[in-house]
Amino acid sequence: MAEAPPEWNAAAVRIWLQSRIAAARSDQVLAERGGYQLQDDCDKAAAEEMVCTLVTKSADTQSALADALRALLDRDDFIWRGVYNDAKFDRHVRGYIRKVAKMAKLNTGFGNTTHYQ
Repeated sequence: MAEAPPEWNAAAVRIWLQSRIAAARSDQVLAERGGYQLQDDCDKAAAEEMVCTLVTKSADTQSALADALRALLDRDDFIWRGVYNDAKFDRHVRGYIRKVAKMAKLNTGFGNTTHYQ
């Protein structure tokens, strides 16, 4: 018999999102200091920060988070501060949305609040 999915824990999801925002901001600072060769890393971190920031308020239920991520994915373009390459940033955002959407669908991974994932 298949194991039942774990109960949705909105507090744990919010804590995970907040930890990702903090980690992304830290990564952006490190990438900024690294100069030109780390601009893509800065864009990746900015994409992670943007996605987590925009969906944090929707973490009350699994379906609300999934809906917020779907709505975000339906947007045509993404505007955020400190972006170096808009096309790459757009790809990073869409990839990160898919990652979080998969986590939300399976309700797994929100307990891992380490900096590097």
